[in-house]
Amino acid sequence: MSDKLEELRKKVRSLIPRNIRVKSIDIEGPMVVIYVENPQEFAESGDIIKTLAKDLRKRIIVRPDPKSLKPPEEAKKIIKEIVPPEANITNFFFDEENGEVIIEAEKPGVVIGKQGCTLREIMRAVGWSPKPVRSPPIKSKTIKDIRNYLISIKEERRKILRKIGERIHRGCSFEDKWVRVTFLGGSREVGRSCYLLQTPNSKIMIDCGVNVSNVQTSPYLYVPEVRPLHDIDAVVITHAHLDHCGLVPILYRYGYDGPIYLTAPTRDLMVLLQKDFIEVSEREDDITPYSSKYIRECLKHTIPLDYGIVTDISPDVRLTFYNAGHILGSAIAHFHIGEGLYNIAFTGDFKFERTRLFDRAATNFPRLEALIMEATYGGSQDIQPSRKEAEERLVATINKTIKRGGKVLIPTFAVGRSQEVMIVLEEAIREKKFECEITVYLDGMIHEATAIHTAYPEYLNSQLRDMIFHHGVNPFISESFVNVDSSSKREEAIADSTPSVILATSGMLNGGPVMEYFRYLAEDEKNTIVFVGYQAEGTLGRRIQKGWKEVPFTVDGRREVVNVSMDVETVDGFSGHSDRKQLMNYVKALSSKPEKVVTVHGEESKCVDLASSIYKAYRIETRAPYNLETIRFI
Repeated sequence: MSDKLEELRKKVRSLIPRNIRVKSIDIEGPMVVIYVENPQEFAESGDIIKTLAKDLRKRIIVRPDPKSLKPPEEAKKIIKEIVPPEANITNFFFDEENGEVIIEAEKPGVVIGKQGCTLREIMRAVGWSPKPVRSPPIKSKTIKDIRNYLISIKEERRKILRKIGERIHRGCSFEDKWVRVTFLGGSREVGRSCYLLQTPNSKIMIDCGVNVSNVQTSPYLYVPEVRPLHDIDAVVITHAHLDHCGLVPILYRYGYDGPIYLTAPTRDLMVLLQKDFIEVSEREDDITPYSSKYIRECLKHTIPLDYGIVTDISPDVRLTFYNAGHILGSAIAHFHIGEGLYNIAFTGDFKFERTRLFDRAATNFPRLEALIMEATYGGSQDIQPSRKEAEERLVATINKTIKRGGKVLIPTFAVGRSQEVMIVLEEAIREKKFECEITVYLDGMIHEATAIHTAYPEYLNSQLRDMIFHHGVNPFISESFVNVDSSSKREEAIADSTPSVILATSGMLNGGPVMEYFRYLAEDEKNTIVFVGYQAEGTLGRRIQKGWKEVPFTVDGRREVVNVSMDVETVDGFSGHSDRKQLMNYVKALSSKPEKVVTVHGEESKCVDLASSIYKAYRIETRAPYNLETIRFI
């Protein structure tokens, strides 16, 4: 490794102009980090970073020499003097890991200045590289806590990144050429998604989730391919739902100490959902698979990547994330193996349709020999109505319930469906589509998850960004939304005699605050429960969909039965998953036609049906593997 690094250093120095004073060159994680004493001159020297990245085929980061940085408090004062007051700066965050100062402002364009002149002035004055962002309209406690934690462990994290960098650049030990994937969970089922991608020189784990209908059922992490855990080079997380990331901390509990690659929104949402997962487990006296200590350990090893950035994650594997359109930060993980040997992509959960929140899933990959795709709605009858039809039906259902004096309960997932439904309800209220004024109560993690959405506007679709930033309409902060953040407010929401809609987690009625609302509202035939998301087999939500009329509850140690008299409605069309038609169209739309397609993340019949249909329609080799199967691709 030392020879490789020395060779890299020599090459970098030979490519950098002499007026740039390089202090040191190091490898941290997948990145080559160049510390310079005069970063402002580097920034003004054209496309040096692009040239270096192209020549070295590495990710390049330029950081100012820490000695050239003004102390944060002094830097804040200087920045405020430089930036015109109309920018309305609301917050600073000094990211010492990257030598950046994130400047939150209501008008970030003013911080940038004409052709970036203000940014250059800031860098010259304080040394820090300024990164202006728009002030989020809702403050996120999760993001604040994550930032503060990462600051508190900056030295430890630097050591971790250097160790990861050494492992990535260790060189290949074997010249054999093969690629295989072992299916450790999520095959012919929904839940506990987990896959192991292997080459002669690398082991990459993609996702590591819980089974939402039975949290005691975990992926097959004890099989020989996975053990010992410290031999795994990287863990890649496609998105933050618990059936894809809920058990990542357990890897650190049992010996893994490597990196986690994900997008920045996925990191923040993952921490939020994992913390809630163990808190709910403790409240309900379930076995908690890990403590908050391992969530912190997990966070300590995260390496966030933006869409479209090619990154070395092992000696012979490069990773690129593409938009999946499922939830905030969700990604299709594309792996380029060897020097053009093989390309394989894992879709995770994806939506091949533009939604209220996101653009449709990406289809343009440079090369693609194999695709591992979800089949949640892969059955031949799984055709969902259009978004317009779904929205009209939801509004009509609410109006019908309000007319008879009832309440509407919508069990939702905190991330994704909640925000979609919120946008629809806000528009319906603004355009007076309801027969009277209504209140929308938000309970559970919905408010905090929404705050995280507002912190990452670049991940939302252009239409929503335009509505928020140029037309002054932010559906997330409507006065009609009431955040329920205490048991007394929950009681108020239940007792409220005025027309209301309640959005509460969890979305499958397998725990969370929705259970309390359900217990109180289920026996009144004037009320309605509306399912807007997928209900996994074995969950209470699926049972109620099927017509269960009696539901057992344990209250204060006593067992009682709740009779379900309320209306039960399912409004399809809001799902973040692609329906059967979209799944088929996605394969057809791929810019590079794969040689193999593997279907996972669906009930057995749906995985098999989708695989069979893709073969018949496109003459592509397909498989619907069982858990514990290994498929060799080359």
